[in-house]
Amino acid sequence: METPSIKKEIGFKGQRAFVLPPAVITTMETNPLSTLLHITDIGYYPKASYHYCERKTPINQYVFIYCTEGTGWFTLNGKVHQVGPNQYFILPAGYPHAYGANELDPWTIYWVHFKGRFAPYLIPEMPVPITIKPGIHSRIHARNELFEEILHIFEMGYSHDNLLLACSTFYYYLSTLKYLQQFRDAGNMNKPYDIVSTAIHFMKENIEKRLTLDEIAKHVGYSTSHFLTLFNQRTGYTPLAYFNQLKIQQACQLLDFSNMKINQICYKIGIEDTYYFSRLFRKIMGMSPREYKNMHKG
Repeated sequence: METPSIKKEIGFKGQRAFVLPPAVITTMETNPLSTLLHITDIGYYPKASYHYCERKTPINQYVFIYCTEGTGWFTLNGKVHQVGPNQYFILPAGYPHAYGANELDPWTIYWVHFKGRFAPYLIPEMPVPITIKPGIHSRIHARNELFEEILHIFEMGYSHDNLLLACSTFYYYLSTLKYLQQFRDAGNMNKPYDIVSTAIHFMKENIEKRLTLDEIAKHVGYSTSHFLTLFNQRTGYTPLAYFNQLKIQQACQLLDFSNMKINQICYKIGIEDTYYFSRLFRKIMGMSPREYKNMHKG
């Protein structure tokens, strides 16, 4: 008798996930547009401690996982692959596999199960971890915003138009990975190198993380003290104070345009302590996150 698949996915604070009903999937499989590429499951798991999934019985879906922070692993065809920040992989349909978070440094991931006639043409040739290296033109944050749009579409329900929009957006999302350089070039305004702009871009690309001053200075290639002086002269703020402003700016966007809960928003901007988040938000915006949300309803 075959051993059943093992799947262990306990709740993760700040998580979001949608498992589409079978009837909805059937509808997408028969629609001329969505049959080409459609999602069956999708989610976001922040700091997913003890996240583990093993499927000894293959499934007919591709599994996409993009790690933004922390580390994890996956096995396929008897080989173990380690996965780190800014890496993604796609497991092919029809093969047994397993994956999970590192116990000491659990990953934060965006994930999707998908299928469709176009799926084989949008995945990498080899099922190995692929690095999306942060840089001045990497547009990682823009790609993550696309994923957030898909989640928000499903939050609005499974209407015919919502499903087709989600499929189209996901097609574009996968295309930004397959045609990585073209996606970067499309957002390149050919601006000359600028240390402050580069630092701010780096902050935006890593809005979900806790960057140190040394990490930012190293990224732009300056000593910490020299970088601190230049940044302060140009902006009037220290780099970390500016980074906090960007985080709260992003939090305001999520409060305005999503249905995410406050504790979920904390994780989306790299702050685990909701009390600290509320204090920082009040310090910058002059009101609590809840007051801001209520003020901007409708």
